[in-house]
Amino acid sequence: MATLSTYRTKRRFNVTREPRGKVGKRGHAFVVQKHAARRLHYDLRLQLDGVMKSWAVTRGPSLVPGEKRLAVQVEDHPVDYNKFEGTIPEGEYGAGTVMVWDRGTWRPDDDPHKGLAKGHLSFHLAGKKLRGGWHLVRMRRRSGEKRDNWLLIKQRDDDARSASARDILKDSPLSVKTGRTLEEIAQHKRKAQSRSKSTGKKSRRNAVRPKRKTTRKATKTERKAKAKRTRRR
Repeated sequence: MATLSTYRTKRRFNVTREPRGKVGKRGHAFVVQKHAARRLHYDLRLQLDGVMKSWAVTRGPSLVPGEKRLAVQVEDHPVDYNKFEGTIPEGEYGAGTVMVWDRGTWRPDDDPHKGLAKGHLSFHLAGKKLRGGWHLVRMRRRSGEKRDNWLLIKQRDDDARSASARDILKDSPLSVKTGRTLEEIAQHKRKAQSRSKSTGKKSRRNAVRPKRKTTRKATKTERKAKAKRTRRR
């Protein structure tokens, strides 16, 4: 049964803007998020059993058939994570800027559960940038390794490119969600923080101060009238 316990344990949702999420409905969404953490990498996520099965592709996907890209399997993510684009704060798990680099739908070529268990998942993507057939092949775990390492490999089809063709990562570097670069996404975060601080200072300077009560001195006529009233008593 799919669970998000590991995902939630690693994050403080009162600090990060990442979604807490929940196990959702079944679907066929996929997303690739460009993630400038300690090292730049691309997170491939495939929706299965109400969560996003996730792999960190260290050098990003390649459209060249047979070129193997290391894909480290990480914890399942919520489907809501597909929309996340922004900056994870310093000190938090995965700190850095995240971009929605590609998204769309996927379909397995065979039973995906059997493929994942066997260690060979063949599938097709229908995204804005990545299309056609792909393979995920699990490598034998070495002594001391805590995670499963896979290889992401493009199938030979009409959506493949030759080794001499321009790299898809350089050819299409922008977000499919907002059209921004990683730097612009990070800069937006800094501007928002700056505006927040500036607004706070301005508000304090322009705060309405309560008016002081002033005592008006009585006029000469008012003092005489008061003296007459006192004598009558």
